[in-house]
Amino acid sequence: MKMCRQHPLFRVSLAVLLFASAAILAPAASITVDTAKPGAKISPLLWGIFFEDINHSTDGGICPEFVRNRSFEDAENPASWKLNQPDGGKSEMMIDSNRPLNPFNRRSLRVTLDGSASLVNEGFWGMAMQQGKGYTFRCAARADDGFKGPLQIVLRSKQGAELARASIEGLGENWKPFTADLTAADTDPKASLAIELQGKGRLWLDMVSVMPKETWKGHGLRPDLCEMIAALKPSFLRFPGGCWVEGDDMAHMYHWKKTIGDIAHREPLWNIWQYWATHGLGYHEYLQLSEHLGAEPLFCINVGMSHRENVPLDQMGQWVQDALDAIEYANGPVDSVWGGLRAKNGHPAPFNLKYLEIGNENGGPAYAERWPLFHKAIKAKYPKMQLIVNHWAGGYPKQPAAEFVDEHYYSDPEFFMREAGKYDSYDRKGPKIFVGEYAVTQNAGLGNLRGAIGEAAFMTGLERNGDIVAMAAYAPLFCNANHKRWPINLINFDSSRAFGIPSYYVQKLFSEHRGDVVLPTTVDTPMAEASAKGGAIGVGTWNTAAEFKDLKVTAPDGKVLFTSDFSQGSAGWKLLGDGAQWSTQDGALRQTAEREFIRAVAGDRSWTEYTFELKARKISGREGFLILFHNAKDDDRVWWNLGGWNNTQHAVEMGGTLDPKNAAIETGRWYDIKVVVRSDGVKCFLDGKLIHDVKPQRVKALYASASRAKAGGEVILKVVNTSGSPLVADLNLKGLKRLPAQAEAIVLTSGKPEDENTLGEPTKVVPKTEMIQVSGAKFSHTFPGNSLTVLRFKRSK
Repeated sequence: MKMCRQHPLFRVSLAVLLFASAAILAPAASITVDTAKPGAKISPLLWGIFFEDINHSTDGGICPEFVRNRSFEDAENPASWKLNQPDGGKSEMMIDSNRPLNPFNRRSLRVTLDGSASLVNEGFWGMAMQQGKGYTFRCAARADDGFKGPLQIVLRSKQGAELARASIEGLGENWKPFTADLTAADTDPKASLAIELQGKGRLWLDMVSVMPKETWKGHGLRPDLCEMIAALKPSFLRFPGGCWVEGDDMAHMYHWKKTIGDIAHREPLWNIWQYWATHGLGYHEYLQLSEHLGAEPLFCINVGMSHRENVPLDQMGQWVQDALDAIEYANGPVDSVWGGLRAKNGHPAPFNLKYLEIGNENGGPAYAERWPLFHKAIKAKYPKMQLIVNHWAGGYPKQPAAEFVDEHYYSDPEFFMREAGKYDSYDRKGPKIFVGEYAVTQNAGLGNLRGAIGEAAFMTGLERNGDIVAMAAYAPLFCNANHKRWPINLINFDSSRAFGIPSYYVQKLFSEHRGDVVLPTTVDTPMAEASAKGGAIGVGTWNTAAEFKDLKVTAPDGKVLFTSDFSQGSAGWKLLGDGAQWSTQDGALRQTAEREFIRAVAGDRSWTEYTFELKARKISGREGFLILFHNAKDDDRVWWNLGGWNNTQHAVEMGGTLDPKNAAIETGRWYDIKVVVRSDGVKCFLDGKLIHDVKPQRVKALYASASRAKAGGEVILKVVNTSGSPLVADLNLKGLKRLPAQAEAIVLTSGKPEDENTLGEPTKVVPKTEMIQVSGAKFSHTFPGNSLTVLRFKRSK
């Protein structure tokens, strides 16, 4: 196409446009790295992983046992099993405890057979079979009253096609183990197991198992999930939790001794995350997994405290001994009691456990009393053991001194951006910091780019302070897409597929591109532009029963936008939360289940400025109530929390916990509540009194950390742009000479901050690598909006 002759006005407009473009892309920031004055050494342990049995991470996840409720311990009925009788027979099945397989596995399945029948198990939302792959069927069985078999073991596709078949014979009156090999004729991620029976009599089954022959390094774990965590190059593995360590009560806490040895002798346990755990991944397997990953094992042991109960101090001896025995199992010689058992379980060499955490998220006077008991006993026998103390409930025991303090953080992206400088001024003479759990869990969808960028900004601060922050781990690690009990998880999977959320790639980039020493870095940056906030209103509870009435939303001009008198029930409201018990009564919306994170949301998600008024009353429970505003998505946590933190504080939770005030909510009293939402902030009134006046908290646009790798002397610069727009920065690699003309740039970004990876689109947000031109130690570079960029600079030979 030919260019027409330019009109003078066109030339002026073009000049203005070019000037405006240049202004937009002119360097708005600068980053100076002093390569000639290396700072403190960065802990080689800094980046690791944290494993907790949550979201069916283990059974139905990294442990590829296909059969669900394989030991029939899940319930008083044969949960997850179906008895099909195609000819209308009279066979029956039931749970039997009369002649158990062993004292630890009390229940078995009894089938009273009369005709043709098949026992069907669909596993954990389908059994993933691959054409040509081998699988092993195992069970323990006995029979009487005339039934002698055989058992036909069949794998079937979702549509009913036979994928594999084997026969088991030789049943008798006593328990006996049986094994059969199967090879899949086709691929189906939703296959199932059928045990076909014919005749009359009685059959007992226990420990029914189907496992793939190919597992990671031959040790019984799912290869693709293990490869994903291996790709993170973790320096340590913290296990087995989490709240899983404590349990809701002492009867449901984690006992490592019940998770070792023969799988048939491991006691299943009702998991705090609402399912039975069979301990296919037990203490021994955790240590073995650490070894295969090349990661230091970090074991977290119960300190005699659960969520609801504490072991009396005069009974703590057995709990302290449990810790000593765990160390001996991991490290003891083969002629010791527990070291000998480790050798019997297939690992004569010690695992060299060096790190032991005493309790999980425990604090207060009870923890302060128990911590010294463990410290004294462990240090007396194992003086080189590195002990980790919990920082919880506002503090941690200072004496006896620990080597590490475990700190946990969960919030929204902006909180982590603001906390990037948290450790800049930490006391270097105190214990090292272990950030044992951290993740963006709010206002980031199911794990989107924006959440990952918030974590990346925070991680630049961890790396920059790698001398005091010795270890850090994202949490949680895994989530079965069919059982999500935590909002955002690093690796998601189903029976045959897996993907990492954008945060996975942030973790991977920081771990892959490690330096050995910090390089002093100065960042001159503007503030990131504030995005317009909008969202619906709502009410909620947290471990409390409460009711709400007389709700009204008005615009700044006085126009009524929304009212609800609940005369038509809860029509127009979206009721959210596992186990919620919502009802309407006497013109009020009532919620009576004392569970966490219960919400009811209504209104227009495009609302930006409004006044939300209502009355609220606490009926019972440990806390007060939640008044939601600016909730753009169902899982957003933007609210006024009244009587939160065990009814000790009011605070606004919006980009972090803002303006906390010591206060409590009384039971049975109606409160008048008003929340005034404007573009310049939020005001919260209780019974006509102003309680909070909070302003939007802006964050910096650029965050950076720099380090040097000994091998090759490379300078590694990590830069996070939290702004929604590209940002040009002047870079000065002060003191770096003989710089090549090109540098490697690895960039994680996407088209929108809300972009996520999914099972159907697993690589929508992944890093991309390119080579950039470098004119010398000083040059300019454009960092995309919402991005993490890793720049690697080699020295010229």
